[in-house]
Amino acid sequence: MKRIVSVLLIFIFLFVLLCGTGCASAAQKERIGIISAMDNEISVLLSEAKIDRVDTIGGVDYHVGTLHGQAVVITRAGIGKVRASSGVTTMLNTYNISKVLFTGIAGGVTDETQVFDEIIATRLVEHDYGRITNDGFIWTSGDPGAGITEGLYYECDPTLVDLAYRAAVETVGADHVFKGTIATGDQFIASETYVKSLQEDFDAIACEMEGASVAVVCIKYGKPFVVIRALSDKADGNAHETYTDFGDIAGANSSHILIRMLEMMGQ
Repeated sequence: MKRIVSVLLIFIFLFVLLCGTGCASAAQKERIGIISAMDNEISVLLSEAKIDRVDTIGGVDYHVGTLHGQAVVITRAGIGKVRASSGVTTMLNTYNISKVLFTGIAGGVTDETQVFDEIIATRLVEHDYGRITNDGFIWTSGDPGAGITEGLYYECDPTLVDLAYRAAVETVGADHVFKGTIATGDQFIASETYVKSLQEDFDAIACEMEGASVAVVCIKYGKPFVVIRALSDKADGNAHETYTDFGDIAGANSSHILIRMLEMMGQ
């Protein structure tokens, strides 16, 4: 009898040891991951959420709780592609995330859009991904490391795109909501010349600094995602001043659309 008990104890010990954090993660409640780059892009969300705890991982805070009836994890990962990809990777490795919603602000690229208009990404592209040569910058398409070897773009989940678009129309009106390509790069764009190249080379309607990097990680992990952006500027020579004046309002507008999405998910 003692031998049987000893064997069982050894088996339980090995099971727990081998299972490790994987079993704990599998038992976690499924949550929606919400990520942004800056504080003013999630301040409205945090003010309306019921936060159960804050996990600080790698110097980044992950707010775990409930927002308008949905279990969520909310984080401000930081500005730029490296910080965004690090933030969403940590989120996916730590929590049981069902889908990823990115909310924030962007620069407008087309003449048809204005400051405070909302952009729902149907696809994203890294406009600064390539090689520097004696002939200048040569853009490179695809990402073999992510299993993306053909095509130029990272496609958002169609169901989430449709939901975000309907939520945006309800919130700000159809005249102020656009769907299309968002271009991502590690630069704040304030140049009419570069804006024109984003239009011509990528058919972009907005530019920002995080979306495509989040898309790559979500594709690798097989998680549906969408990027929601409110225009804080026109990415032109006045972009810095316009962003300073309107960034907080634009960030709040985008948050209200995300909140409406969560409400619609529960209906």
